[in-house]
Amino acid sequence: MKKLLSFLLAAFVASSVIAQEAPDALIQHVTEDVLDIIRKDKDIQSGNAHKAIELVDKKVLPHFNFQHMTALAVGKDWRKASPQQQQQLTAEFKTLLVRTYSNALTSYKNQKVVYKPFKMNPEDTDVLVRTEVIQPGSKPVQLDYSLEKLEAGWKVYDVVVAGISLVTNYRDQFGQEIRSGGMDSLIASVAAKNKSLEANLAKVEKK
Repeated sequence: MKKLLSFLLAAFVASSVIAQEAPDALIQHVTEDVLDIIRKDKDIQSGNAHKAIELVDKKVLPHFNFQHMTALAVGKDWRKASPQQQQQLTAEFKTLLVRTYSNALTSYKNQKVVYKPFKMNPEDTDVLVRTEVIQPGSKPVQLDYSLEKLEAGWKVYDVVVAGISLVTNYRDQFGQEIRSGGMDSLIASVAAKNKSLEANLAKVEKK
């Protein structure tokens, strides 16, 4: 699941013009743009994790509402956190997602994305865009994007793969950490994971 999610999370290109597109057009446009980049980038295909992280930083982040994603992942405990704690956790959670999922860009194997029919009303501000990932030698995987309309355009706040939500997949883990040590403990735990992932990346780059 992590590899598939990272591959598709990276399929969002930052562009002020693209951001104003309808949500289904946004998903299709940027997905195809990034797939084309990956197909032509031999460094990423050969396992250059650092370049994959740079790609995610530049292309993914502008199209995601990480504060909303973090709030969903934390659940009911989010309101109990101070503004500073919310800010710190959002930053660490964003880093965790980027570092965890960027590695999957290097495992791209000619997957194809099929875009399902989409309908919305002009007044809608929260929509679901459905797609399907066709993988050689494997069953198709349903992939859904939850988007909300903000002043800056449509932003993704959740990705659901085969019925499993990206953000709520962390909820039990985060809840246990909060119950055992509080919000500061959760922030420290996520920060420690980020440092570990960064250290592992440094070791790989030295080889």
